[in-house]
Amino acid sequence: MTDTKMNGAESLVHTLLANDVEVCFTNPGTSEMHFVAALDHIPGMRSILALQEGVATGAADGYYRMAGKPASTLLHLGPGLANGVSNLHNAKKAGSGVVNIIGEHASSHIELDAPLTSDIEGIARPVSHWVRTSPSAETVGKDAAEAVQAAMVAPGQIASLILPSDTAWNEGGKVHPALAAPAPNPFDDDLLDQAVDALGGPESLLLLGGSALTEENLERAGRIAAKTGCKLLSEWSNARLERGAGRVVIGRVPYPIDIALDVLKPFQRIVLIGARAPIGFFAYPGKPAILTRDGAEILTLADASADLTGALVALTDATEATQTPPAHVAQPDLPERPTGPISLDTLAAVIARAIPEDSIIVDESVTTGRAFFPVTKGAPKHTWLNNCGGSIGYGMPAAIGAAVACPERKVMSLTGDGSAMYTVQSLWTMARENLDITVLIFANRSYQILRGELTNVGVGNPGPRAIDMLSLDRPALDWVQMAGSMGVEACRVDQCEALEAAIETGLSTSGPYLIQIDL
Repeated sequence: MTDTKMNGAESLVHTLLANDVEVCFTNPGTSEMHFVAALDHIPGMRSILALQEGVATGAADGYYRMAGKPASTLLHLGPGLANGVSNLHNAKKAGSGVVNIIGEHASSHIELDAPLTSDIEGIARPVSHWVRTSPSAETVGKDAAEAVQAAMVAPGQIASLILPSDTAWNEGGKVHPALAAPAPNPFDDDLLDQAVDALGGPESLLLLGGSALTEENLERAGRIAAKTGCKLLSEWSNARLERGAGRVVIGRVPYPIDIALDVLKPFQRIVLIGARAPIGFFAYPGKPAILTRDGAEILTLADASADLTGALVALTDATEATQTPPAHVAQPDLPERPTGPISLDTLAAVIARAIPEDSIIVDESVTTGRAFFPVTKGAPKHTWLNNCGGSIGYGMPAAIGAAVACPERKVMSLTGDGSAMYTVQSLWTMARENLDITVLIFANRSYQILRGELTNVGVGNPGPRAIDMLSLDRPALDWVQMAGSMGVEACRVDQCEALEAAIETGLSTSGPYLIQIDL
């Protein structure tokens, strides 16, 4: 479509829609007003307002993981992009495709060094795979189509398109048709025989990540494990993992370094499909950063950008496991109903019993959540999303994106009080969009993970000032009041029976519901 009266912003919206981008998580400013106007009068794009840019970028991450296609964000100049960088970092590490639309001053205004002038491309590059500034209204459509195509490069990439305001308002925009999504890279077929030889017996490990963790691919991995005797693990953090009764159970490489070293110590031969060789999350004095044992043979059959399904199909065939019943299939199994005060173990049991069929669990509970995986393996089938980049404030925004992508599915967001405060504005967007999300806030009134990290880095006897820097209890956070002020119904619990009833209420509510769990 070409229309000399169409401005650049209008061609941008039409092109995004033509390329199947139909959701925009927005936090606009003056430079983006022509894009806002185009979103207003061009039908087809769902525009969702976030009160902080990290909510918008985190929501785009969660959307891609569940929809399998990118959403766009709308960010205001360099500072707006900078506010969203933390969750763009997480999205990049997760392999999520995101199309950022970032406003820029008109070219004539940049020369004046106005207060909001900044190096937007410089801010975007560390968290983007593809960065471009549209030079004219005539090029915006083509640039937008190529941004979407870049975002679809396997497993998913961050594309940042910078739109100067004069480029947006000038006429001459042209709509660009859809571009084909790039095919994933082929896996390393030359290594297939070596992979087969490596996967034999209990000293061998098949380590999976990315799209190797779909239900179908986990079944293939289970067949390979049953045939060869190899063990199965996934990375600690996974963009999307299918779990529950009837599916192949896969454990994770543990986060605590000492436990991870013990878990990986038996494996002399490791085959990687969609995963990286295991390393520590941080460096610790006197401890190794590489978690595998000395001399371990590590073979990458397919990295995250490759055809992981093709690799697992080929490996299943090559090991003659196609007809072998898969190992490690989870049976329906729920823990006994706990009662009394909530502890980490009883909390895990209540959550396991409450998980609905076909639900989405967005997990940002590194400390509290370590007990969740073993007891939830026999829950009804569900999808589990982790924070892959480690920058906190991911959980509630990602839940927004997941709920927008899958409105027919229940979403549960599991997060600590410290993490949730980074993107507390998410609650307002949940309420405004009436999203079906039940939020569980684990209120331990501290950055609990960092208390453990003090010990890990060798600080054995922290003083009161160190402890004070990790505490959230002066004043204590009141999540019920905060949620209520943003339109989200909420309650506070400290007993298992009350938590069970609260989750049931939340899951039966059509909109958002928050539960503060005092630990």
